[in-house]
Amino acid sequence: MAVRKLAAIIIFALISLLAANLAIAEDGSDQPWASLNDDQRKVLAPLANDWDALRPWQRERMLEIANDYPKMPADRQERVQQRLNSWSRMTPFERENARKRFQQFKSLPPEKKEELRKQWHEYRQASPEKRQELRTQHPEIFGTEDVER
Repeated sequence: MAVRKLAAIIIFALISLLAANLAIAEDGSDQPWASLNDDQRKVLAPLANDWDALRPWQRERMLEIANDYPKMPADRQERVQQRLNSWSRMTPFERENARKRFQQFKSLPPEKKEELRKQWHEYRQASPEKRQELRTQHPEIFGTEDVER
């Protein structure tokens, strides 16, 4: 009796793993870089060196962006390229901090988000000297380096 239960559990586990692998294969998130089409590789070129190390959900998200890219207005396409380039230059530590800051920002009330957007806009319009001063005064908002965003 115990052997049958154990066998059933093992079979169920194997079927579950197989189903999970099939689901990943269907959404394309397990695709190696070499299997992407030319258009996808062109859009995602800044991630070429990191692609095979990305988590499945990250690949899936990037493939969604690449597939939507041709339908985007030119200014949005430019913004996507700038952000991919910035992201590709970040260290894993900087990426994790960026994810945490994004999650913190998402959890803020709308009026605080608007206030931070205003401060960020003012920062972007400031002279290099003023930017350095603001980074020194408010590293939690502006960071410690002048990164193009």
